[in-house]
Amino acid sequence: MDSFTSQRVQELVSKHEAIAIATGTNPNLDSMAATLSLYLGLSKMGKKVSVACPTDPLVEVSSLVGINRVKKQLAGGAADLAVSFPYQEGSIEKVSYTLENGRLNIIVKAGSSGLYFSEKDVTYTQADSAPKLLLIVGTPRLSDLGPLFNADTLKETVIVNIDNKSENQGFGEVVLVSPEFSSVSEQVVRLLQSLAIDIDIDMAQNLLSGIHFATSNFQHPKTSASAFEIAGFLMRKGAIRKKEEKAEGQKGSIDALFTPSPAPSFSQPFRETTSSVAQKHEAVEEKEAPPDWLTPKIYKGSTIV
Repeated sequence: MDSFTSQRVQELVSKHEAIAIATGTNPNLDSMAATLSLYLGLSKMGKKVSVACPTDPLVEVSSLVGINRVKKQLAGGAADLAVSFPYQEGSIEKVSYTLENGRLNIIVKAGSSGLYFSEKDVTYTQADSAPKLLLIVGTPRLSDLGPLFNADTLKETVIVNIDNKSENQGFGEVVLVSPEFSSVSEQVVRLLQSLAIDIDIDMAQNLLSGIHFATSNFQHPKTSASAFEIAGFLMRKGAIRKKEEKAEGQKGSIDALFTPSPAPSFSQPFRETTSSVAQKHEAVEEKEAPPDWLTPKIYKGSTIV
């Protein structure tokens, strides 16, 4: 991120108290980790931050800190409050208000025919206004935001586009698209640092998980040098490289598939050799036979004579 772009983002974040963050449909672990870490970081600055995704979070991102804060609509701050009640000609003479002890009291003075509605007929409506600043993370196209993006509603919204995908369409007033990064989590680390936000252990763990996913545990050939550098920084902040789950019966490495099993060990020989058999025959022949060995035997009852 060049100094001009960094300065522009700093100005926008400083200017707006209410900030919205969004990511696209079915975001992977890297995109959601970056989105939530940005949410945690800006909240730490004291900003009023909302975070949105058009689809329900997938199981693979359920362990990320802040996932319970994700909504399905954008919020940019409260709009006007409307108070409404039934009205008929002559039922209301005037409407006024008073201020007492920090509270606003709306007074409806009855007309000649009197009020014909009760408290239960009074309704209050307050909708969220469109955000003035919207940070879109890990989303190549605005169409990936689905119902979150409405050109008419967001026509006055300043959009900051944060992504590392080469196919990103470059939308937004501020474009932070850097394909040289192997993960969007790396970009968010740099962005948080440029905003002078101290990355705590929750942000660090989210971001390290995102980098780990995007780089296939740092084994992908396109893993950037910054991925290793930033991973070390996040680990110093308290993040832990989590051990990958192994499927039942899965070998620990490819080499194990080609490593021959050790020969079984037996306390006795499996079979006799030719030489050992011959030695036994010689021993039998050398042993002298009993004197009555060739004498005929006659069987009588249970006695041999």
